[in-house]
Amino acid sequence: MGNEHTCFLPAVEMRDRIERQDLTATELVEIMISRMEKLNPVLNAYCTPTYDLARDMARQADARVKEGGTVPLLNGIPTSIKDLMDTKGIRTTHGSKIYEHNIPTEDDVAVGRLKNAGIVMLGKTNTPEFGHSGTTQNKVFGETKNPWDLERTPGGSSGGAAAACACGMSPLALGSDGGGSLRHPACFCGVFAIKPSFGRIPVHPTTGIAGELITHYGPISRYVEDAALMLDAMKGPHEADRYSLPGCDIMYHEHIHEHPERIKIAYSTTLGHARVIDDQVKNVVDRAVDEFTALDCSVEPVKMKMRNPETGYYIWYTTMYGYDFRGKIKKWREDMDPNLVRMVEAGKTSSGLDIFRSLAERRKIYAALYKVFKEYDILVTPTTAIPPFKLGMMYPEKINGKGVSPTGWMPFTYPLNFTGHPAATVPAGFTTEGLPVGMQIIGRRFDDLTVLQLSHAYEQIKPWQDKLAPTCE
Repeated sequence: MGNEHTCFLPAVEMRDRIERQDLTATELVEIMISRMEKLNPVLNAYCTPTYDLARDMARQADARVKEGGTVPLLNGIPTSIKDLMDTKGIRTTHGSKIYEHNIPTEDDVAVGRLKNAGIVMLGKTNTPEFGHSGTTQNKVFGETKNPWDLERTPGGSSGGAAAACACGMSPLALGSDGGGSLRHPACFCGVFAIKPSFGRIPVHPTTGIAGELITHYGPISRYVEDAALMLDAMKGPHEADRYSLPGCDIMYHEHIHEHPERIKIAYSTTLGHARVIDDQVKNVVDRAVDEFTALDCSVEPVKMKMRNPETGYYIWYTTMYGYDFRGKIKKWREDMDPNLVRMVEAGKTSSGLDIFRSLAERRKIYAALYKVFKEYDILVTPTTAIPPFKLGMMYPEKINGKGVSPTGWMPFTYPLNFTGHPAATVPAGFTTEGLPVGMQIIGRRFDDLTVLQLSHAYEQIKPWQDKLAPTCE
């Protein structure tokens, strides 16, 4: 692998080496670019590489070190940005022909904060059109592939971000999550991701109301501590986002090594409503959750009562897309993803009563989780009900031979977008075919720190970084 092993170093180690200048940011970015040129044509993870910008930002990072003084939190760290986030002067398509030539005039708030923290921006990563799908393909850039099996999806909608991170094409990646769009790809690509508490990272600007009240920005990384570092750079209120949370004094990366004592963990393989789960996924996660006992945690199976929230979620999402595209659908129909068109048409028929039915479902989901968290500190589930599925599918129609609905493969993730709880996915193991399986760690409302700490503690006893996807070797 030669110098390419450098691509798989933890971001915290990259930062320290850049500060010592035994590895310069300029040297690091050239190694990264070389790897991107080798692997991106295979995976299609990046849709818009920004090599010239990355080189310039790397030179600035080295100059800050040589000038002395305190360097920014992420000085010189290569980072990718999902193509749903605005980047000043850099094409941002949202995976859509509608915005194929869009050049934003301002940065997304989170992107701006990452720049202020000293990142080196490697480029924009691929996403389905307006993030509507749990797979990653669009009519502008085509389909992103899973590095563990090139015939399978990396998940979506942050699929490009997770694929790039898994293969050493970026140690840090900024993604978003409206129903699992951070957690699904990280799970399918064998890396870490956290959907922080709703509002922890401001979301601004936006192209419409799709994702209103359920979209979380968050990091994808190979190491938990790196995600904590990235989250520290982005968190905090912003006046433009009325849902953004007040600031907190905690710097997550400074407390990541502290292990909270006597954690009570509730374990569920249904979240109260899932109909079926792949046998291998269940077996892998069953074994993984037992590892928490080595961390002085108690683990208890929990029976939850949660009515299937699929209808409420479907109403919410389709209505937002219907509202956003009601004036565009006539002109752009043929250039849009057919699945998105169907969602728009369904959303245009929603009534006010439908919206309030969705809100009622949301309330019930929160009540079910509130009951669990009255007794337990953490709730653990599988991340997805299946391993990565084949390319060309929007969703699998069967699991273990049983027919499932469009959300049947993702029953553990999207309810948490309705409630706003922090939730991470950690690699739990592999199927017999060598496909990654993820375990979801869910925290109490606003308790991002415990989720990060427990994820990090699990990583220390069951590290996952030593096994690389075949495409990455």
